[in-house]
Amino acid sequence: MKIEHLALWTRDLETLREFYLAHFNCFCGPKYSNSRTGFSSYFLTFDDGARLELMQHPGLTPGSPDKPSCGYAHFALSLGSEERVRTITDALRQKGVTVRSEPRRTGDGYYESVITDPEGNWIELTT
Repeated sequence: MKIEHLALWTRDLETLREFYLAHFNCFCGPKYSNSRTGFSSYFLTFDDGARLELMQHPGLTPGSPDKPSCGYAHFALSLGSEERVRTITDALRQKGVTVRSEPRRTGDGYYESVITDPEGNWIELTT
């Protein structure tokens, strides 16, 4: 068994799509839109086949990116080495991306940093 994809709700579908395309070298499939419900989405596919679905629907209410809540907490992208975690974290910071946690070894053995996308979703960058 494997996870087929992860999905994120967004208030700004195009901004989030551009963020992931610009920074994480993924491919974007065609936009799906349901004119009856107002739902729209894109599937982004990464080099290893992992997929992320970005979804938008009228009436979404924002959560708080600074407080944990039940449900989605973060997802992790494996970059392959500690050097890449440091390099990509620094490059994203220079482009204005928020770095919530600097590259470090965690108590559970990961080498990671944590950044946020334009809507405050947490992304771990790991080895």
